[in-house]
Amino acid sequence: MNYITVKQFFEENKKDLHLKIIAGEKYLETKKIVVSDINRPGLALAGFFDYFPYERIQVFGKTEFAYLKKQKKEHIHNILKKFFSSKICCVIIARNLKPASYFTELADEYEVPILQTSLFTMKLINSAMTYLEKRLAPKVTLHGTFVDVYGIGILLFGKSGIGKSEISLELVKRGHRLIADDLVEIIKLGDNELIGKGINIVQHHMEIRGIGIIDLKSLFGIGVIREQQKVELVIFLEEWEADKDYERLGLEEKFENILGIKVPKIILPVKPGRNLSIIIEVAAMMRRLKAQGHNTAKELNKTIINWMKREIPNV
Repeated sequence: MNYITVKQFFEENKKDLHLKIIAGEKYLETKKIVVSDINRPGLALAGFFDYFPYERIQVFGKTEFAYLKKQKKEHIHNILKKFFSSKICCVIIARNLKPASYFTELADEYEVPILQTSLFTMKLINSAMTYLEKRLAPKVTLHGTFVDVYGIGILLFGKSGIGKSEISLELVKRGHRLIADDLVEIIKLGDNELIGKGINIVQHHMEIRGIGIIDLKSLFGIGVIREQQKVELVIFLEEWEADKDYERLGLEEKFENILGIKVPKIILPVKPGRNLSIIIEVAAMMRRLKAQGHNTAKELNKTIINWMKREIPNV
């Protein structure tokens, strides 16, 4: 299961979310956040714990504390005891509100970290969920090269030595941008979007056989690189086989399944004399046309059929 610890959440957001620890610091490392949703425990404070989403971060704002102040201490103590004993990962208190001493005591008793922020409740929830959706999104690391060609994110796959890096280098020289070479991390956002980026330690570096490792940012400047991009097209490079039937018309579209999302796929045969960089540029432009509702192969096929019907009525 994909997760982050409360300590990671705190350290990566303490500046942006103005976070500080007010209780349970020693439990930050052991508590895990496994979902991106945030919960405001209004129903739980009223005593309704059926379907209580204990796995979410629990946020207390002005409304929750106003409710607590109106309840008898003994009653609310019992409710909070049940609340903190529900194996929740952590509590975040918005608006720098000050909890009662029994609140933090129960948190310590049940090993629940409590964080505090000056942000308003909804601002906190929106920012935290945006961070968690990216941090906890399904992801996979693939061997390949990822380039931005005319604004289209293209994944290049193929066996080692087939020329992925050399093709990418030529695309960079032609004005396009590199996102990652060799290792590409793919993250699934929402139901139908894939974002690709490089592994930080090697991002924007490339291995060219006969030369070695090069740093594109240092050689060509910041303009030839990009940190991340949406994955919109997959191109498989393979050695040309004379007896293999390759796609010639483009009527049948192929797809590659990545993290449950179907991405358009092209199988591109490699042989001496083919300028693959130009072909990939054309593939990117064709992808943009299709995104705008224009399918050249289908439109031409329709035109030819209509012409045949006029010229050869019995067809």
